[in-house]
Order: sequence, then C-alpha cells, then structure tokens
Amino acid sequence: MNTVPNITLNDGNAIPQLGFGVFQIEPENTAEAVGEALEIGYRHIDTAEMYGNEREVGEAIRASGLDRGDVYVTSKLNNAFHEPEDAREAFDATLSDLGFDYVDLFLIHWPLPTLYNGDFVSTWKTLEEFKRDGRARSIGVSNFQAEHLDQLAAETDTVPAVNQIEVHPYFTNEAVREYGQEHGIVTEAWSPIAQGGVLEDPTITQIAEKVGKTPAQVVLRWHIERGDIIFPKSVTPSRMKENFELFDFELGSDDVGEISALDRGEDGRTGPHPNTFAKIPS
Repeated sequence: MNTVPNITLNDGNAIPQLGFGVFQIEPENTAEAVGEALEIGYRHIDTAEMYGNEREVGEAIRASGLDRGDVYVTSKLNNAFHEPEDAREAFDATLSDLGFDYVDLFLIHWPLPTLYNGDFVSTWKTLEEFKRDGRARSIGVSNFQAEHLDQLAAETDTVPAVNQIEVHPYFTNEAVREYGQEHGIVTEAWSPIAQGGVLEDPTITQIAEKVGKTPAQVVLRWHIERGDIIFPKSVTPSRMKENFELFDFELGSDDVGEISALDRGEDGRTGPHPNTFAKIPS
C-alpha cells in the first residue's frame, strides 16, 4: 500500500495530503464508494452538509472496521445556516448524521459576502466554539479570498487551518495560495483536474508519456509536489485506485513549471467566483 504523507496544520493536527471526495456522489451510492476507497487505502474523506451524504459516509467508515481515529473526516457548513444559532444546529446535525462525536475538520463552505449582511465573521466565531469544545479538531474555510481572510485575521482569534479553493493547471489561483503560504493556511484544491478538462492538454499528455503515468496521475502529482491537499472523486474502483497511486514517482521541476504555466487566470475558473456566489439550498 502506498504511504500518503501527512501535512501538519497550524494547530498542530495532521491531515493526509490525499483524500477521497464525495461531491456529486448520490447518497445511495456513497457508502459503497467510500467503502471501496477505504479498502484501497484512503484515510481522508471529504464531505459536506450540502452534499447530502454525510450519513452514508459515517455508515461506510463504521462498516470498514477501521478505528474512527484512523480516518480523517471533513465536512462543511451548509450555506443556509450561517447565522450562529443555525450554524450550531447544523453542526449538531452533521455529527448526528455521521454518527460521530467529532469531526477532524469543519469548514465554512462559502463566504457568501453578498448575503447575511456580509457577516461571515460571526459564522467563523461560531466555528471557533466547535474547536474549543473539541467537537471539531480543526476548523477552516472554503472558497475564501484574501480579503475575506484578512477580515477574519482582524476580527477573530483563530487562523483557519485550511482554505479549500478551486485549483488546477488552468486555474492555479496563485494569489490565494500565496496568501495561505504566508499566513500558515494550507490550501486544499477542489476540482483538481478541472473535472477532466485538463487531461487532454498536450503538455500534460507529453509529460504523462515521459513518466509512464496517466494524465490524471500527472496532474494530481503536480498538486502533491506543490504542497496542496487533494481529494479526487470517482465511483469507479479502477480510477479510485489509479488516483491513489501517486507516490511511486516524481515530476521534475521543469515538468511542474510547464504545468503551472498552463494557468489561464480567471478564464480558467470552472466554478463560481467567491465574491459573487450567493446560492442557498432550498
């Protein structure tokens, strides 16, 4: 079994650099997919309240026979529950659905600066409560821009452990990544292969041929060597296994640089911009 390296967060806790994401996996398929991932060797599962499959993630972990402490579990606050009391109730529901008395990491899913009077600070202070009482071992954010992080730094006591943002070769999101590096916030990259959109790029396919790996493995390895955390999603066992096999090869610095040079700036973004995204689930 490949050994997945851990990254030490700013609160001293360790997180596996490679995980398994369950975004867009239907609840009825989640337990099987997570069970397969755990069998392959994944020990980091990334879910969210808005994915609707927390319960099935918990079921799969219990069914695996693994100790709870051996599986790193992340979830995220639903956009509809940013008000402090709503956030408390939503977090209680997350723990209930998972069937655990703590999560390893809990995130604000989106900053939603155009909603809630732009007040994500009170939401963050509520997450600080969860960390203080031990029910969230670490807390962080997702899709926060540098100006949002600056506001948290000015008005609260806790630096986010991670910031989960869109990152892939066509959108390297360097300004936010660099802010994280300067302030001890680890970047987690969602959409790490741009939903497959980068896999036929000639630069990537040429490097893949040279190193004898698939384009997906090359892109995921690029993330690993840049120090980001990734959690590719697939329900196909062979692809899940392929995505896990990233630690028996390395890319040269020239290869990493060539892939990074594919950045298209904002034109490469596949998801919404955090400054304008304002979707609340009905």
